[in-house]
Amino acid sequence: MNQKELKELIEFLIEKDIAEFELERGDVKVKIKRAAEAPPAVLSAAVHPSQPAVAAPAAGRVEGAGHPAAPEPPESEEGLHIVKSPIVGTFYESPSPGSPPFVKPGDMLEVGQVLCIVEAMKLMNEIECDVAGELVKKLVANGQPIEYGQELFAVRPK
Repeated sequence: MNQKELKELIEFLIEKDIAEFELERGDVKVKIKRAAEAPPAVLSAAVHPSQPAVAAPAAGRVEGAGHPAAPEPPESEEGLHIVKSPIVGTFYESPSPGSPPFVKPGDMLEVGQVLCIVEAMKLMNEIECDVAGELVKKLVANGQPIEYGQELFAVRPK
């Protein structure tokens, strides 16, 4: 089973709201378990508190810019490109524990640049940027379980 087939299977299971699925084809075994509906509510609540935490250090670096910067994001969010997760898994911001993150807010990004890793069934999938620009926000925490289509990063295109 290749990655495309696996992605289609996961999308189908999400669409049909199937919580658990197991497939055995020859020597290949695939077992997928989705979390109950309660965790996504918790995850979405966890996403919002992390946003100010990401924005706060930026305001702290440039004194006097903290107050004007707070109203700017809602105005400029319309022009932001959102990078979404193509798969269900666990979000990792760095290649290994203890190493620096692939990207951080304020970094200039190029098309194809690795933004993070999403682990799905012991496979480490590199998520690449699909637009060049400046990373404005990281929308998920390291080690957080993520859903298909969940917003991961906000990028201001060049």
